[in-house]
Amino acid sequence: MIMARLIDNVWATRKAESLNGLKFMLAEEISGTGKGRRIIVADIMSAGIGDRVIVSTGSAGRKMLGSSDIPVDAVVVGIIDNDCSLE
Repeated sequence: MIMARLIDNVWATRKAESLNGLKFMLAEEISGTGKGRRIIVADIMSAGIGDRVIVSTGSAGRKMLGSSDIPVDAVVVGIIDNDCSLE
């Protein structure tokens, strides 16, 4: 799992039909070896810009969407309320 901060919305007017209804956001990793790396995430937690979140990637993330056939690699699975290591 990855700790990240949501920094913007991502809008796609044309996308695979299986992605309809998903909210996409741009996230920036805030810890670990990927710190500063930006990724597009599917947000199923209704998080907002500026929120610190937990991102699950790969097949574990797709399981949160209820199907392994959805072409998504990263999913917001939690909103971080407090993390003492970041303060």
